[in-house]
Amino acid sequence: MKEKIGFVGLGQMGRWMARNVLKAGFDLRVFDLNPEAVRFLEEQGASPAGSPAQLAAGADWIFLSLPDAGVVEAVIFGQEGLIQGARPDTIIVDCGTTSYLPTLEFGRRLGERGVIFADAPVSGMEARAREGTLTIMFGGEKEVFDRLGPALRAMGDKVLYMGRAGSGQLTKLVNQLLFNVSCAAIAEVLPMAAKLGLDPERVTRVVTTGTGRSFAAEFFAPLALDNVFDQGYPLKAAYKDMISAAEISAREKIPLPLVQAATTTYQLALAEGLGDLGKGAMIKVFERLLGVEFRRREEGA
Repeated sequence: MKEKIGFVGLGQMGRWMARNVLKAGFDLRVFDLNPEAVRFLEEQGASPAGSPAQLAAGADWIFLSLPDAGVVEAVIFGQEGLIQGARPDTIIVDCGTTSYLPTLEFGRRLGERGVIFADAPVSGMEARAREGTLTIMFGGEKEVFDRLGPALRAMGDKVLYMGRAGSGQLTKLVNQLLFNVSCAAIAEVLPMAAKLGLDPERVTRVVTTGTGRSFAAEFFAPLALDNVFDQGYPLKAAYKDMISAAEISAREKIPLPLVQAATTTYQLALAEGLGDLGKGAMIKVFERLLGVEFRRREEGA
């Protein structure tokens, strides 16, 4: 008999992750503040829960796909939180991108109650969540990782054991920081190319195929050409990665000069009111500074 699974957080990523767990044959109960998201999973065969505590009361394993550490803490420890219904040996797995240091604290607090906590952040955008091809980075006991294997493999095709609790979030942070620095770099450099007279479309062909290519360039440069900036994770949400890096840098005395420089670009973009747009919108900071736009030129221009 398969374990009973609870899933909290049915947003852009979570709804598809939950659906794929359901498709794998697990008994699934779900909770989200958005009734439409809950209804979507109900139509797939999931059962709704009235609160996190109610969801936890009948679950062996609970997966979370939530936006930040504050929300995770409220869902676990708040009024009607998971801790109110969880039994000893219940496994709670945080699949969102939560800060590394709070993750360690959540694990300690839950451990005092006999509840097992693990972190398994995912990498990949909505399309991969829907297809069940996410990359999952797991932090926790190896025995727990092995037990959760069937559910994790329902959500991702690259499921990696990274080490003790917190290791998944730390690995995800490393990946995100490299991506975020790349985003800040193309935001700074591509407007320079336009300012000095290079054709943006031809430059994009080079930076998406040459040695300077990156996922950031491949994803955001073509969108910039077409003046599309609402794709991808919102800047104001992505900024939490830069905060996490700053906290770790200060606490562990690890210098991160390039990350700090990229953080300044994020802050400039947020100060200009671009927080609801994707990371590619950072290019607007330097376009305004230089008085140019990195856009596709009209025929004959």
